Amino acid sequence: MTGGTARHRESGSLTGHNRISTQALTSVARGAAAEIFDVQPADVRVSFADDGGLLALSLSLPLGIPPLAAVVRDPGRVPAYGGPIWSRAVQAKAMILDRVSGLTGSGLGRVNIRITGVRATERSRVR
Repeated sequence: MTGGTARHRESGSLTGHNRISTQALTSVARGAAAEIFDVQPADVRVSFADDGGLLALSLSLPLGIPPLAAVVRDPGRVPAYGGPIWSRAVQAKAMILDRVSGLTGSGLGRVNIRITGVRATERSRVR
């Protein structure tokens, strides 16, 4: 064993490469978005692009909303679902960026969210 190798082991770092595959990044992003938007992971489409050396994450997904007849009877249902669609998407960007970056160690520079539709759902819990 050479002195250089002993130094690396003592400091806790080893030479070599660690890589996270696109499939793993996609799975983490899909799971984070599904959890934050309260949809099924299979409903979330994910893509990545270069953003000046960082990653730009693009998500396409439907969004659960309260049944419209219920909102007419009780407008307080909208805040229980996290507020208006636009506000939910804006708030989710930072949450998704933090979660995906934190879990993968990847440098995300931007999160783009495209709401592809809405689904009227009865929510059993408030987020």
